[in-house]
Amino acid sequence: MSDDPSLSRAYALNTPADSVALYRDWADSYDADFAQNSDYILHEQVARHFTLIGGFGPVLDVGAGTGLCGEALAARGNTPIDGTDISPEMLEVAATKDVYRNLFAANLMDGLPVPARPYQGAVSSGTFTHGHVGPDGIDPILPALRPRAWVVISVNAQHYAAAGFEARMEALSSQIAELSLTEVPIYGPAATGAHALDRALLVAFRVGG
Repeated sequence: MSDDPSLSRAYALNTPADSVALYRDWADSYDADFAQNSDYILHEQVARHFTLIGGFGPVLDVGAGTGLCGEALAARGNTPIDGTDISPEMLEVAATKDVYRNLFAANLMDGLPVPARPYQGAVSSGTFTHGHVGPDGIDPILPALRPRAWVVISVNAQHYAAAGFEARMEALSSQIAELSLTEVPIYGPAATGAHALDRALLVAFRVGG
């Protein structure tokens, strides 16, 4: 992993328009340019944890990107999977992997264009972090989930409290249950560069009801 200029742009995002522009430019090369070269493993961590705690489909992959987390879920037999992302270009790449039942572009903060409660679970890898989606992005996912559905989202560990995720989870305590935090590495042992040792928290909980 090097100090990739696209990764630097990702850490510097401020608006949804910034995200759309970055991932439009990055879509075709994201898997090789970033995920493989950086030894990026967060999507594997999320999919593994979701499966180990008993999560199952139909599952919604929030911020699906090029489909890395969807691939990791499908490899564990956890299907069917739908995916959503703010970037249509990233979803075009995800569609080539043949692991998603449905894919749709949407800005999470505008709500999800799905019927009430079609999903038994939800995952998100690399979306809830500085410059991407903040803690208020958790709320729009909940109406899409059935009671007792499992959710696993990754949050950059250094931003969990500072960016308001800790406070948001406390505020949601009446709507969720079995909240747990599991710290994991974002990158594997081959990673180098300024972010090689970055950590994430896997925020897991069940929807109340």
